Amino acid sequence: MEKGRGLKNKFPSELRFDVVSGDWVLIATGRARRPEAFAIEKKRKIKISRKECPFCHIDTQEKPILIFSRGRKIEKADNWTTIVIPNKYPALIPDKKIREKREGSFYHILSGVGYCELVVSRDHKKTFPDFERWQIKEFFDAYQQRYLDLMKRSFVRYISVFHNHGAEAGASQPHPHSQIITTPLVDVDLKKALYHSKRYFRKNKKCLYCQLNNWERKVKKRIVFENKEFLALCPFASKAAFEVIISPKFHSPYFERITEEQKQGLAEAFQIVMKKLKSALKDPPYNFYLHTAPCDGKSYPFYHWHWTILPKTSVMAGFELGTRIEISTIQPEKAAEYLRKVPLN
Repeated sequence: MEKGRGLKNKFPSELRFDVVSGDWVLIATGRARRPEAFAIEKKRKIKISRKECPFCHIDTQEKPILIFSRGRKIEKADNWTTIVIPNKYPALIPDKKIREKREGSFYHILSGVGYCELVVSRDHKKTFPDFERWQIKEFFDAYQQRYLDLMKRSFVRYISVFHNHGAEAGASQPHPHSQIITTPLVDVDLKKALYHSKRYFRKNKKCLYCQLNNWERKVKKRIVFENKEFLALCPFASKAAFEVIISPKFHSPYFERITEEQKQGLAEAFQIVMKKLKSALKDPPYNFYLHTAPCDGKSYPFYHWHWTILPKTSVMAGFELGTRIEISTIQPEKAAEYLRKVPLN
């Protein structure tokens, strides 16, 4: 492959390699859009009134597992601000054992064993970009406490923590809530990241994510925000326009070991990034999710937990689905620069 000069001038687009996942991403600068153009498209709104909203009538839901009132754990759901409840319509259900069978010599089936929970905000309208910092931290308190409990359960190897906002992002309810789902299997994307992280660690005796963070802090092109403990940036091989990763500056494989002080720093980083995304993209639909080391009893000293925020600025089509190469129509450097300049209201 030619490594000649003038690559940017000669080619209107770039294929960028994600050293963590091992995937390629197409940064289609040949059909690039101005940063402000991503906010033009209309978003579908899910309209459910407070009267019809199941989360505004928490007594109609399953028995609460964990209840907070302005940062304090409480026993009764009288003055709650954040609550954790079992999902009424779970994708997986708890069981004492995993049932396994095969179909012929090709197909392998496991019973869908797991736990499905919802982390719900009291406020019907406010979303993460509108939350006060204590509200965001309260969500992280809930994530951590439920993670620490669920990881001890039988057949829990991986715990997925994620949040969907907007119809285009897969949210079926407008009332702000996150989901926690456990599985007996480790997420395929995380498996790839673990493989590449471990290979890098064996070769260099250093954490790949720490090295990437050090580089990003040196070049400063893709950083959106940073504080004492956390770095928020648009990754070099962004899989979507305005993708942001929030990663600890300190090395840690396990999110569940986060301290109170670190949760405050994480809440600040989340609040600022979410406000900037809402302002820049005019309240876009989005997903965010956690990647942390599995809770399968193995050791992962080479991994580094982080959150990924993905605004829904486009729809995956045939090329992306057929090649598994995502297309982004803005360079992450330009996206980060634009977000840095967005004023906080």
